[in-house]
Amino acid sequence: MTPLVIGFAGIGALLFLLALRVPIAVALGAVSLIGIGFIRGWDAVYGAARSMPYAFVAKWELSAVPMFLLMGSIAYYSGLTTSLFRAMRLWFSRLPGGLAVATNFGCAGFAAASGSSMATAASMGRLTIPEMRRYGYDPGLATGVVAAAGTLGSLIPPSIMLIIFGMMTETSIGKLFIAGIFPGILTALAYAVMIIARCTWRPELAPPVTETVTWKERFQVLAEIWQLPILILIVIVSLYTGIATTTEAAAVGALAAFVMAAMNRTLTFDVMGSSVLEALKSTSMILFIWFGAIFFSRFLTFAGLPQYMAGLAEAMAFSPLLLLLFVATIYLILGMFLDPLGLMLLTVPIFLPFFEASGYDKIWMGIMVVKFIEIGLITPPVRLNAFVVKGIVGDSISLGTIFKGLIWFIAAEIVVVLLLIMFPDIVMALPNRM
Repeated sequence: MTPLVIGFAGIGALLFLLALRVPIAVALGAVSLIGIGFIRGWDAVYGAARSMPYAFVAKWELSAVPMFLLMGSIAYYSGLTTSLFRAMRLWFSRLPGGLAVATNFGCAGFAAASGSSMATAASMGRLTIPEMRRYGYDPGLATGVVAAAGTLGSLIPPSIMLIIFGMMTETSIGKLFIAGIFPGILTALAYAVMIIARCTWRPELAPPVTETVTWKERFQVLAEIWQLPILILIVIVSLYTGIATTTEAAAVGALAAFVMAAMNRTLTFDVMGSSVLEALKSTSMILFIWFGAIFFSRFLTFAGLPQYMAGLAEAMAFSPLLLLLFVATIYLILGMFLDPLGLMLLTVPIFLPFFEASGYDKIWMGIMVVKFIEIGLITPPVRLNAFVVKGIVGDSISLGTIFKGLIWFIAAEIVVVLLLIMFPDIVMALPNRM
């Protein structure tokens, strides 16, 4: 067999293993090393297995991942995020569907601190779904908003997904972070507008909250959450102004979270231990999958697939819209059985030649890829965030009800994607001014 045939056979074998629910890191590593052995010989396999993991881990930029994970863990375990929903509730509860709107913006704030979609859905779901159900909110709306708004963790900086895309494509991670700000805000606003419109049209979905809230109470509660936006601003401003690199900004963010927790007198030994352990577990999981991904990328290079795909893209003369439709379709299909991290690590090496041959700006394309993965978290049939929410509510709300509640949020996502395509400056305005 030619190297190219071995490459395509390897992709087929990988998809087969993933369909059998083999862990993605194991599937990637096994297929890649066997494929390299067939193409270059087993001495090359030994050399790659011995040198590539160390060469990858030794990258200075990679230290941003555990630092941002540590920052999010400290913010969660020390209680920096606990008053977030209460503040949003006091400010938005008088709107139609106000508690759902409050949940939406609360998830956006939590996502900015944690950088994880599923962590946002899990943490905010435990807090907000019982509150909305207590006020008689439709179960589909109450669960759907948590599952959908949780996906904002993939886009709003600091985002682990954007760090991974930046390292895989050698794109500025700082510019990717800044580029994600407006699309993330736009998505949160689109969700809010949709919720208000639905609840105005059908008031029975969200009975109005009758409690009286004074402006004094609204401003007082802001004093309880001021540290969280300051924490995020420290990271974003340091990146935007060029004061710090991504790694330095991550370290400063983690240090700031420690200082804020100490100021609040919540930095106990239990909080420190839980935060560090959570960051270590998450980092280990990411690295294990990433090792498989770098072997897979090397296997594709040896097979000649990147060059073949680039030539195919030129020969097919994909129009920009057709390429986007093709990429979006592939992400939605693979999203049926892959987690977001594994999906990005698997697909970016394959799609990168298409992006480059079509002349796309890698920063804009990075945001679009993360957006497609974000949508995949709430589209059928798997909807990972829906399963996270289902785990929270147990048997009290059916999975079908959660799925129905997500339909409107998918519609809002389609509108956001169309706006990003028609007006690319939504993505590029801030990074172009850095």
